[in-house]
Amino acid sequence: MSGGVDSSVAALLLKEQGHEIVGAYMKNWINEDKVIGHCPWEQDITDARAVAERLGIEFRVVNLMADYRRLVVDYLLDGYRRGLTPNPDVMCNREMKFGVFRAYARAEGFTAVATGHYAQRVARDDGTFALIEGADANKDQSYFLALLSQAQLRDARFPIGHLAKPELRRLARAAALPTADKKDSQGICFIGEVKMADFLRVYVPEHPGPIVRATDGRVLGTHRGLHYFTIGQRKGIGIPSNTDHEAYVVVGKRAADHALLVAFDGPAAPGLWTSQCRVHSLSFINEPITQARRLEGRVRYRDPRIAMEIKPGADSTAEVYFEEPQRALAAGQILALYEGNRLLGGGVFA
Repeated sequence: MSGGVDSSVAALLLKEQGHEIVGAYMKNWINEDKVIGHCPWEQDITDARAVAERLGIEFRVVNLMADYRRLVVDYLLDGYRRGLTPNPDVMCNREMKFGVFRAYARAEGFTAVATGHYAQRVARDDGTFALIEGADANKDQSYFLALLSQAQLRDARFPIGHLAKPELRRLARAAALPTADKKDSQGICFIGEVKMADFLRVYVPEHPGPIVRATDGRVLGTHRGLHYFTIGQRKGIGIPSNTDHEAYVVVGKRAADHALLVAFDGPAAPGLWTSQCRVHSLSFINEPITQARRLEGRVRYRDPRIAMEIKPGADSTAEVYFEEPQRALAAGQILALYEGNRLLGGGVFA
């Protein structure tokens, strides 16, 4: 129970279905090192506890700060230091919620971990489980579960996956849950209302370098550190557009001289659009894909599924060919693989 309305209603539905449940808050981060933005963990615990009291269930706070720092924060910071754009939310799900926390739950005698994800777990005829997109297309969170294993999905429950958000709010109000009208949180997974740039400013040393126009090598300015930028970024680069109102966009990072490569945004921007890419760390929920296959992929959380072909290689890698060119595929981000609305697995852009 994160202290939000989604996990509150998940607990409500499980209680109504007759399950024996205990509410638990994962205490992962409290900004104890340095103050960055707003980290509302204390209020979240208060809200989650209030919901548990309303439902008449036990509530506990599980301190996983050391594991979170090791498995998510260090992964995040290491990626940015190496010029990547990591996805902490996907890693938090795999390593924390359905990793460390799942192990804790099993050790405590529980049979499953339920969350407030908008996703659906469906039993298959062979005794395994499939993961289906959430029924509310605007809230579907299957993308963030792309690296789960079958064993993790087996122990997972997604009680609200069949609901639309307005209906979920209605159920919360009808049950007089204290979080019924609480605003949805935005921020880094379980860190809170923290801007990524502010987080990186504290934990990653700045290494200035030139801002270089990729088309002709002209130096346009300087930047404070490559970790502040990602491929496809238009705002906050620190250089003006030209007189024709063309905007610069980040198209690459050059490690040798810490150069940030930019170009005018558009189809001709070098390196911005691609029809082919490589992924690594492939993971599959059910049967692994071992032969060339046409399916669909989602390159970012809010993007639609797109037609593509995947050709698996050695060591959990694959070449991916998109039917239509894709914009700003950043190394370190996640490609989620789908067959219709069924999530097959995912990989990491190289």
